[in-house]
Amino acid sequence: MLENEERKSLNFIENIIEEDLKEGNNKGTVYTRFPPEPNGYLHIGHAKSICLNFGLAEEYNGKCNLRFDDTNPEKEEEEYVNSIKKDVQWLGFQWEDEPKYASDYFDQLYDWAEKLIKVGKAYIDEQSAEKIAAQKGTPTEPGKDSPFRNRSVEDNLNSFREMKAGKFMEGEMILRAKVDMASPNMHMRDPIMYRIMHKAHHRTGDKWCIYPMYDFTHGQSDYLEGITHSLCTLEFEVHRPLYNWFLDQITDTEYRPRQIEFARLNLSYTVMSKRKLLELVKKGLVNGWDDPRMPTISGLRRRGYTPESIRNFSDRIGVAKRDNVIDVSMLEYSIKEDLNKKSPRVMAVLDPIKIIITNYPEGKTENLETINNPEDESMGSRTIPFSKDIYIERNDFMEDPPRKFFRLAPGKEVRLKSAYIIKCEEVIKDEKGNIKELLCTYDPETRSGEGSTRKVKGTLHWVSAPHAINAEVRLYDRLFNDEDPDGHKDKNFKAFLNPDSLKIITAKAEPSLKDIKALDHFQFQRIGYFCADQDSLPGKPVFNRTVPLRDSWAKLVKKG
Repeated sequence: MLENEERKSLNFIENIIEEDLKEGNNKGTVYTRFPPEPNGYLHIGHAKSICLNFGLAEEYNGKCNLRFDDTNPEKEEEEYVNSIKKDVQWLGFQWEDEPKYASDYFDQLYDWAEKLIKVGKAYIDEQSAEKIAAQKGTPTEPGKDSPFRNRSVEDNLNSFREMKAGKFMEGEMILRAKVDMASPNMHMRDPIMYRIMHKAHHRTGDKWCIYPMYDFTHGQSDYLEGITHSLCTLEFEVHRPLYNWFLDQITDTEYRPRQIEFARLNLSYTVMSKRKLLELVKKGLVNGWDDPRMPTISGLRRRGYTPESIRNFSDRIGVAKRDNVIDVSMLEYSIKEDLNKKSPRVMAVLDPIKIIITNYPEGKTENLETINNPEDESMGSRTIPFSKDIYIERNDFMEDPPRKFFRLAPGKEVRLKSAYIIKCEEVIKDEKGNIKELLCTYDPETRSGEGSTRKVKGTLHWVSAPHAINAEVRLYDRLFNDEDPDGHKDKNFKAFLNPDSLKIITAKAEPSLKDIKALDHFQFQRIGYFCADQDSLPGKPVFNRTVPLRDSWAKLVKKG
């Protein structure tokens, strides 16, 4: 329990846990679990659940399992299992003991299914899926009993065992629980418990050709593991009576996992359905699950998001009882806040225009000192080369600037970051009238850090042309250009894909960036935060834009 001096404003789940601990429930322990289905890569919504389940276990000196609810071999793969483990550990959490699997309990679940048949609480149905769905009724009208609902226990048991032995084709029969076809809760209207699937399982191989449904597996798995607080998103609230009904039929203990529902994470400009994310991957609309435009944890990691930023984001948005939509700018703020403290400032020019400093000595190179991060002096400083020829950003120069343009223009002065004040003297154009280069002069008495007192309003980043390296820069933006791409009844979510979500350019970068390691973070001065991509090679860096320094989406014109 939290000490008084460390108390904070508790969320509703913490209040429930504290009340349980106060009353001595569960012998004063907190045991949670994170139970993903291994049918895709985890996304930012799962990250919230990971932080919640593992975070509560840490907060109350409890335990948290990682359990894979692997009941559907048609969609599950070992690749997904491995990616989920990696994501949980990358976020900074470690599960209790070895990872657990619903498939660990297949034998026990089968025995319980037979028990339900023997006490007349389950039966074999041979109807088609369409007929069963038609008999379910509506939320305001009761369903109709299956014609197979009252077959004998012996007949049901024999058929179920023959299902297990592989004597039937997929869809020929299913096992259903006998609950209440008139229940106002549609999930209680004789739900399916087992179906036939002649598919190998990623862990059990060909041992089984019948597999339990998620609703017949989830609650019992929590029970078998001794979970005290089973945290689920709101859509599972209506499943809770069924989970408890199953346990009431097959166990005689007072202990029950306490299911608590919370609002799932809905993020603007994003889709959070694994099915739809898989569609984007399979149709080649993105470059895999770890595409930096994807809301997957692996995509966010490759884009440059840090574990700390995602944990801080999860903490900042809190835990709600009702669904709402979180503005994606909150996630972007979290990464800016984190990287601002830990990223070295470097210089790279994305759209270069060349400057020749006419009064700078030919062939001379100076090594100028610049601080790595003003937010953290312990990061020290480095030297950068300065020469007669440099690059600046093309949009940092205007031939006919407006009144409050404090960058470079004919006859105007600016300071070069950590270097000198320069003045534009002449504009050189090609035969088509395009600006080719700028001729400038510099004031040798204005070197930064050497007592220069002369002030100018503008400061520009730059790189020395002879020392600059070519760097591939991938300018990622939001994948969708609509705030709610999944919320239009008349249009498919793919209609709102942002055609400008990725632009690839070749930038000129300072030579310190020549040899970098994947996931190294940097702030490109005045531009944004960038991360070294895994595609980088020695001498050939590749950078992903994590997030710009300023929100470039304020002027976005919504399409559709």
